[in-house]
Amino acid sequence: MKLSFTSSWFQHFNVFYIQSVVQTHNGECPERRAPPAGRCGSLQASDGRRRVSFQSSLDGVMEAHNTGGNVGEKADVEMAGSPFEPYIESLRQQLEEQDPVFLIGVIVALAVVVITCVFLKYFLTSKTVRTSVLLVGLCDSGKTLLFSRLLSGKFKRTQTSITDSSAPYKAKNDRGSTWTLIDLPGHDSLRPQYLEKFKSAARAIVFVVDSAIFQKEVRDVAEFLYVLLTDAVITRNAPALVVACNKQDITMAKSAKLIQQQLEKELNTLRVTRSAVLSSQDGSVGGSMYLGKKGKDFEFSQLPMKVEFAECSARGSKGEDGDADMEMLEKALAKL
Repeated sequence: MKLSFTSSWFQHFNVFYIQSVVQTHNGECPERRAPPAGRCGSLQASDGRRRVSFQSSLDGVMEAHNTGGNVGEKADVEMAGSPFEPYIESLRQQLEEQDPVFLIGVIVALAVVVITCVFLKYFLTSKTVRTSVLLVGLCDSGKTLLFSRLLSGKFKRTQTSITDSSAPYKAKNDRGSTWTLIDLPGHDSLRPQYLEKFKSAARAIVFVVDSAIFQKEVRDVAEFLYVLLTDAVITRNAPALVVACNKQDITMAKSAKLIQQQLEKELNTLRVTRSAVLSSQDGSVGGSMYLGKKGKDFEFSQLPMKVEFAECSARGSKGEDGDADMEMLEKALAKL
């Protein structure tokens, strides 16, 4: 735009100057002195030739002026129609002037930054730090007392939980690992929503079983465990599973080995009765995964996560005044 304006001003100045000169030669200038009488004829002839010459020059300048003006107007229109064109052209010229090695270096640097950002995003989302240990199980299985014993070692009278409770738990290992211990409600109407809330952050799941009345609850225990083990998120994250066989202080309590065997049989039966729901080739439908291996009776060793059964007693053999018997459970948590 600046160049167009300068050219136009210069052309106008040339026209004005030439017109002034022509007027002077035509005798229109008031300061021109009359020539002597003897030279009048020769001067008039000379003036005639000059007029023709200047007129030709003037016509040429005017034509150039008109042509230049049209070109300038066209350029102005083009510039107005594409306001970013000067910047794009300037950028293009600067890129052309740069050393190719420098440009390649810039492109490589940008590519590295982009790849790094994508990698970090994938790493942070796929490798989400899971630091929670979930205490789950049926109502009255002893989860809340177990929660209190693991945290403080003290006996505490409890009641049925209707919400979650959480606190930092320091594992008994040389690494000094600290996890967030979360006690989830055991009522069947509350379990799904709290499990959905915390399952993605689970590093381990402690499934608490009432060993004293396990024979009566085996079906309910197996159904809840089946929901956990076929959940797509839990299967993908594969948190460690610790089946805490609680209330071992009671005489009629079942052993961890017997509980494992009966759960495997019950889970195998549930898998058969619910297999009709699983219609996809990879065994998944509606967020559920196929339990174990097809064509084989179910065993806990077939699961993608590490499974351990631990006998414990949150109450302890000496009751409220004694210590809890949780050595096996604490060792299992120390391995996380």
